[in-house]
Amino acid sequence: MEISEKLLCLFSADVREEDGEYVVEVPRREVETGSLEPGETYRVALISRSEAEAAEETDESVDTSASRADDGPQPPVEPGEMRYVEIEDLGKQGDGIARVERGYVIIVPDTEVGERVKIEVTEVKSNFAVGEVVEESA
Repeated sequence: MEISEKLLCLFSADVREEDGEYVVEVPRREVETGSLEPGETYRVALISRSEAEAAEETDESVDTSASRADDGPQPPVEPGEMRYVEIEDLGKQGDGIARVERGYVIIVPDTEVGERVKIEVTEVKSNFAVGEVVEESA
């Protein structure tokens, strides 16, 4: 699946019915981090859960060689960077998966879905990073 460079955020959400309409809730962090503005209109794409899980497996099996194309988008994180992230999924080996700008994946070992943690980015690759928990949020 090709993902547009115009992608502002990527998150998992349930679709629910409310007063005769269907609602997809946008996580508060997407507004707080500046990705989205309340009152603005955005184009939304929905991907079925099974396809999203297949995409996650692809993200985790990326080539970790040192070669990297200079013409592609750069990772939105750097080694040593501190971030607050929410764990959205679990990878094949049970590690937490958080997504940040443009759907970029950060793997956070020893976390559970729904946890919001402060991490230090320890390793950065072209399409995923690894982070270590430095503080658990309440």
